[in-house]
Amino acid sequence: MNPLVINKVYKQYADKTAVNGVQFEVGRGEIYGLLGANGAGKTTTMRMILGLIYPDQGHIQYNGKPYEKSLLKNIGYLPEERGLYPKIKVSEQLVYLAQLKGMSAKDADRSLKEWLERFGVPENYNKRVEELSKGNQQKIQFISAIIHKPQFLIMDEAFSGLDPVNVELLKATVKELRDEGASIVFSTHRMEHVEELCRNITILHRSNEVVKGNVKEIKSRFPKEKVLLTTDKEVSGLEKIEGVKAVHHHENGLEIEIEHEDAAKRILHHALSQSDVQHFQLKEPTLNEIFIRSVGEANE
Repeated sequence: MNPLVINKVYKQYADKTAVNGVQFEVGRGEIYGLLGANGAGKTTTMRMILGLIYPDQGHIQYNGKPYEKSLLKNIGYLPEERGLYPKIKVSEQLVYLAQLKGMSAKDADRSLKEWLERFGVPENYNKRVEELSKGNQQKIQFISAIIHKPQFLIMDEAFSGLDPVNVELLKATVKELRDEGASIVFSTHRMEHVEELCRNITILHRSNEVVKGNVKEIKSRFPKEKVLLTTDKEVSGLEKIEGVKAVHHHENGLEIEIEHEDAAKRILHHALSQSDVQHFQLKEPTLNEIFIRSVGEANE
């Protein structure tokens, strides 16, 4: 059995269904993507995983057992809305929070200093949170979620407010936690981060699952509708080929929208008749395109 099992959970508020039979499992050393627009049911699902609220039906198991308060020591949470106290020093606040997770003050202080050094901000140790930039506040919030090395980590928009360099720094840390065996639930609107970090995903829409499974397998279920083409010479007449919807010129070549995959062969033969082809690719859909299509179809 996987360390984290969410089994057909339901949550109802008055006449509104917030989560409708969601189920997935997160393996040891796995980052699982939980995706959806605002109001889709992601936050309610994460709150149930954290034990902040309980499902009306279904159950959640941690290493084969139901939630109990002692599990708090094994759970880390990075919320979308930051929750650190602005007027309290970083050191006082994070050492206290780590103690709530079962660490000794000495171990917590040592761990905090190590993380601050690793993130390049040791000078923030004695600063109040309100004195820090938005990006450094995010680093401190991230440290507060992982300082006790949790087995289960729930992250909601983990990289918001960070510049590209610091995004890469935190992504590397998340991958390290994964490699050390943590079971991670990762929610974000940045689909490129999901493609890089997650092997399996669930997309929620209006409390329901609309797409679920292995990312590669999901992509294989959706048609390839774009061809990337780079040639030595300009190629004319592509718009007239059967199955071609549109041709877009880019700095590095052409992006051609097609109705079905059979059109790709015709495009290649046509291009070769006029020029040498430097690059030809029948492009699989991105997760962002799959997300928009799935939620759009659900809307209809």
